[in-house]
Amino acid sequence: MKLARLALPLALALIASTAVAQVPMDPLDARDARRLDRMEQVMRELRSIVFQGRDTGKPVVVQPAETDYQLQEVSRRLADMEQTMTRMTGDLENAGRQAELAKREAEALRAENKSLSDRIANLESGALAATGSAPTDGGLAGGPAPSAGLSAGEAFSQSRQAMLAGDYAVAEAGFRDYVSAYGDSAKAPEARYWLGKTLTARGAHADAAGSYIAAIRGWPQTSWAPDAVLELSRALIALKKPADACQTLAELARRYPKASTTVQTRAAQARTQAKCSG
Repeated sequence: MKLARLALPLALALIASTAVAQVPMDPLDARDARRLDRMEQVMRELRSIVFQGRDTGKPVVVQPAETDYQLQEVSRRLADMEQTMTRMTGDLENAGRQAELAKREAEALRAENKSLSDRIANLESGALAATGSAPTDGGLAGGPAPSAGLSAGEAFSQSRQAMLAGDYAVAEAGFRDYVSAYGDSAKAPEARYWLGKTLTARGAHADAAGSYIAAIRGWPQTSWAPDAVLELSRALIALKKPADACQTLAELARRYPKASTTVQTRAAQARTQAKCSG
């Protein structure tokens, strides 16, 4: 009976100790458990990234958040567009300046052409006033005529040979007939120039001036053109028109700055003779 009373408290104590052993001392609640699960998942992902970098040999690059990357890309594109617009604006402004400059140059060229036409007209008027007739091509009558049946080239060559031989009468008649027959040909201006030379040789300065004016109309860039302008100025000096001669010499220097030394030397002498200013 006494043993039974002692066994009961011992049994109760054993049951109590067993129950206590089954209860955790520091239990985790559900929230802590979820947090632990997330941490373990992150660790697994980091471990996978590290192992991947180790296996491939490539560095692990952590990209910025997608939203930040897109904002940076938009900012970069906006900056590029702004630079493009600035460059285009500068190009448009430069094109506008170029167009304005071209317009001014065209207006200056038109004014220069009008001035040139006026100067040619004044020179022609001077020649007309000196003779009282139109000296277009040294309008002469009489004199030996060139051989008939020659081509344009042969007629020009024959007249030129007569000029070089000093037979000015034959050369004069030949060039006069050439101009009359082939006045629209490419060699006609040169024929007028040589006709003027033959007229100068016999002192027909007014007719010579008319031939030189007809020869240089349009200021051709030919080997004989500078000398034709010089001969025109000398004819005007002989006609006692020094002002027109000086104007012609000024055009010679402006239109033919690369004239031969011989022409430039004779032009300087003509300026002295005409008493040109400057």
